[in-house]
Amino acid sequence: MLKQRILTALVLLPLMVGMLFYAGSGLWALFGGLIALIALWEYARICGLNGQQTRRYLGASFVLGVLLYAVNDEGLATGWLAHLFWLAVLVFWLCVVPLWLYRKWTLKANGRGMLLGWMLMLPFWLALIGLRPDAAYAADLLAVMVLVWLADVAAYFVGRAFGKRHLAPVISPKKSWEGALGALLCVALYAAWLNSGSGFSFGSGLWSSVWIAMLLAVVSIWGDLLESWFKRAAGIKDSSNLLPGHGGVFDRIDSLIAVLAVYAACQVWFN
Repeated sequence: MLKQRILTALVLLPLMVGMLFYAGSGLWALFGGLIALIALWEYARICGLNGQQTRRYLGASFVLGVLLYAVNDEGLATGWLAHLFWLAVLVFWLCVVPLWLYRKWTLKANGRGMLLGWMLMLPFWLALIGLRPDAAYAADLLAVMVLVWLADVAAYFVGRAFGKRHLAPVISPKKSWEGALGALLCVALYAAWLNSGSGFSFGSGLWSSVWIAMLLAVVSIWGDLLESWFKRAAGIKDSSNLLPGHGGVFDRIDSLIAVLAVYAACQVWFN
């Protein structure tokens, strides 16, 4: 298993970094769209859609993505309709998702289930495009991605070393409050370091940068827990077997989906 994980990472990491720093805007949008579509296919599997439903769903998603890209192919849209869309994204991740985890609602293979899939994947894809309109912004987007990875690593190691109180025992028994606090501390230090002279920060000053980074770390945990709950309720261990040793694409980007969507929404509303 470890060998598979390492080999898969050795293939995916250079591909991701190469696309991030060297792809043109159109190729980057296509690459991000492919990631989002694969994750959406895995979501459809978890949701319980049958083969015909899944094909129609992915086809409609592709067409919707093309239309959205045609309307807005440069950066994050800032018109009133875009503001309304990104406000809905904020409400979803900051209000609906915590309630979903608390109530432990289950997915249904119906229209609402499909709309939820779009609420997960479309803002994620639009954030990938909007936060990286060209290669000059690659480092900034990478800085946000690194926050997600740091939070995940810190939560894992601090949880293993000090974890005693379960964060969500029904959803993910291995996660602990101590691990979550470790993640918050780690990203706070990361945000302070970025703000000290890297040329990038999450907010307009040191403290706003730290607080926004900690909020994103919380959202990162919610994204992870939400996908874990989807799988547990569906009786599935991994979203798919596409990535040997890692499970599926959705498994790898669950936290990233949440963080990039919320960060992009904050850029539109608060900049």
